[in-house]
Amino acid sequence: MSRVVIIAAPLATVEDYCRKQGLPLSVIEPLPSGDTRTVFNNSADAEKIRKGMSNKIVEGPVKRSPLYASRTSSPYR
Repeated sequence: MSRVVIIAAPLATVEDYCRKQGLPLSVIEPLPSGDTRTVFNNSADAEKIRKGMSNKIVEGPVKRSPLYASRTSSPYR
């Protein structure tokens, strides 16, 4: 099961929900569409939000902003 969940809600709404439910996030990213991409520390937490916000889960590929791409240099040169 994937730790990544795309939610059709603004970033602040998702952060608030996760804080209230005690679901720690590894990464949270606003998407150009207004949705929010979340990555949880484990798949069990991802499954909890999938059940709790089941009517807002986005399936399939989404367009991400290049601003959130990794900016670290590769250690494999």
